[in-house]
Amino acid sequence: MAISPKLLNEGENVVVSTRTHPKALLLPILALVLFLALGVAVQQLIDEQVVTLIGWVVAGLGILRFAVWPVLDWLTSYYTFTDRRLITRTGVLTRRGHDIPLSRVSDIEIELHLIDRVLGCGTLVISDASTHGRVVLPDIPKVEETKRRVHLLLHDQATEATARDEGI
Repeated sequence: MAISPKLLNEGENVVVSTRTHPKALLLPILALVLFLALGVAVQQLIDEQVVTLIGWVVAGLGILRFAVWPVLDWLTSYYTFTDRRLITRTGVLTRRGHDIPLSRVSDIEIELHLIDRVLGCGTLVISDASTHGRVVLPDIPKVEETKRRVHLLLHDQATEATARDEGI
């Protein structure tokens, strides 16, 4: 899950790097089981070779779309906080990214649903001073610890800015 060093500026250090909690894989695993069960059921209940082949093709396409694709998406998506910015990268074929300088972060929220609390994850919502307004990072593992570490980064930046202003 390491971020590519090409994305980091000189002297920039990674503080937190994570991807979505593995709970995001529960539905793809369920889809895999259901489509395999569909293929087996068609093969066992219908004794016609063409229908069985069609059943397995449908099951295979369903597995690719609802099991394999979400796993690939999970594997290729990550969120990284450096000592200067938030970097997000998502997508398998089309990569999408969002970089927010920490100096523009105005608020950090967390959302913890019942299942999130049990699994130790939650949603981190970063509000910034841009026109986009906020970035939602769903199912972050150890979200409260991540929020605390980002707050420390923001505090350090605010302290450095105050020291620079007083030195002027």
